Amino acid sequence: MIHSYRHRNANAPGEERFLPIEKQLAQRPKIAAPSILLYGATDPLARPSPDVTPAERAVFPALVARRIIPGAGHFLPREKPETVSSALLELLA
Repeated sequence: MIHSYRHRNANAPGEERFLPIEKQLAQRPKIAAPSILLYGATDPLARPSPDVTPAERAVFPALVARRIIPGAGHFLPREKPETVSSALLELLA
């Protein structure tokens, strides 16, 4: 995990076998499926902006909702599993 964070922040090399996939992902392909973005309000790694950003709209053209979850940090499925599962059920309805 530590190496993953170091690599993500350009402080460590990645594995060559994943280079083609990384190049593809770096293009930030659009996610056309209906999506709900969930952000933890107290995420110490990345504080969400209060409004939808142009970058989010560009990546998620079928954005259904964007929510900032109070009392949650960086790992929403562990911290607020009911919020995550409710969002999934909302998309599947």
